[in-house]
Amino acid sequence: MKKILIITLAILASNLMVAQTGGLETGTDYKAHAKGWEVDINKAYEISKKTGKPIMANFTGSDWCGWCKKLKAEVFDTPEFKAWAAKNVVLVELDFPRRFQLPEAIKQQNYGLAQAFKVSGYPTIWVFNLTKDAEGKFNIEAMGKTGYVKGTKAFTDGVDSMMLQSKEAKKTSKN
Repeated sequence: MKKILIITLAILASNLMVAQTGGLETGTDYKAHAKGWEVDINKAYEISKKTGKPIMANFTGSDWCGWCKKLKAEVFDTPEFKAWAAKNVVLVELDFPRRFQLPEAIKQQNYGLAQAFKVSGYPTIWVFNLTKDAEGKFNIEAMGKTGYVKGTKAFTDGVDSMMLQSKEAKKTSKN
């Protein structure tokens, strides 16, 4: 995890339709299951670019994964986490539901990102920075990943540590 992983994606997939606004054309008003979370990686990228905050992506099975529901209830829904997240990261929900259908563009985006990050179980939470090259391809600088962690403080301390280690590794590699 100390190793910085860089993956180049051709805007996640050639079949991903990007609207003129920079967002996915979903045909619906599909939103994340919690306030403050984005579902469109393009929108998260724009927010990250403006704020300088890394993206924290939650790969989840919102309607069937017990550990995902537990993490949401014990960590993501707490006021402490919401305050921490507002200061430190851009939140993205990448859902893989079984009881309802996602808009096709969101579904393709989520599967493309799951493949890029080699997600094999849920919940998986990745923290990363995104940049775009001249051709519009994303470059992903992964800081690290985690899964279910009991308690808000333990979760946020772990992510803080991950981000700090990534910053230190970046400084060291520049010298």
